[in-house]
Amino acid sequence: MSFTPVMDESGFAAFPAPAKLNLFLHIVGRRADGYHLLQSVFQLIDLHDTIWLRLRDDGQIVHHNPIPGVPSEHDLTVRAARLLQDLAPQYGVDIRVDKRLPMGGGVGGGSSDAASVLLALNRLWQIHLPRAELMSLGLKLGADVPFFLFGQNALVEGIGEVMSPVATTARDFVVLHPQVHVSTPEIFQDPLLTRDTPAIKVADLEGAVTRNDLEACAVRSYPEIARHLEYLNQFAPARMTGSGSCVFAEMASQMAANRIISGLQESMTGFAVQTLSRHPLYEYADD
Repeated sequence: MSFTPVMDESGFAAFPAPAKLNLFLHIVGRRADGYHLLQSVFQLIDLHDTIWLRLRDDGQIVHHNPIPGVPSEHDLTVRAARLLQDLAPQYGVDIRVDKRLPMGGGVGGGSSDAASVLLALNRLWQIHLPRAELMSLGLKLGADVPFFLFGQNALVEGIGEVMSPVATTARDFVVLHPQVHVSTPEIFQDPLLTRDTPAIKVADLEGAVTRNDLEACAVRSYPEIARHLEYLNQFAPARMTGSGSCVFAEMASQMAANRIISGLQESMTGFAVQTLSRHPLYEYADD
């Protein structure tokens, strides 16, 4: 069933921009140009930002609550709208974003916001680009944007551009957000980063021994990540997502996840989340 947005009294329509977790992240090699080759399973979760859009007929794109310190023209949601507007210059849009996803947390917040703008405007502006073309546009905005446009849990390979759908089971997780902003380039440039983890075949994913190769480097540089991992490890095996800083652990039930969140130390921020089988706006693009 196609997602139907809720409208507010001022005519804005609300669209979700869900987060992702890297269930594992292996660096399996490095290209001659320096780009790292990775292998990861990206899992959509129900924690999300909300993108509010209101159509305009004057061709203007206006962001009503840009991130402090980030000029509107540099915001990924505005850049996404401008990319699509090249195909429908007569249209404009007002944008408002309710942020809930941690910035710099490795859960794909900005990339997901951009993807939801592309998906929503693809329908609202009646452009109807197929998914593959939207993904090509999204790649201009960032490496993770195509995944959110792909809209399914996936085994992601190459430099992030090769995706194969993966059926994952419904699960509950606790996600904690250490209050540090990890520099992704710094982690990838760490001389101690493991860059030769053997690749896993799709058929062998279930039961494979996995990890996040970036985690050890992040923990050395950011003690808060280590502290949050240690805390979560009391309850279940914990792992960092992406290049950090968020960490997560699978729980036996939603009740168990909620119990951990309600008992968090005052210095910690966290969320009880559940997995999604696909992006809520999946049907806003045709395959």
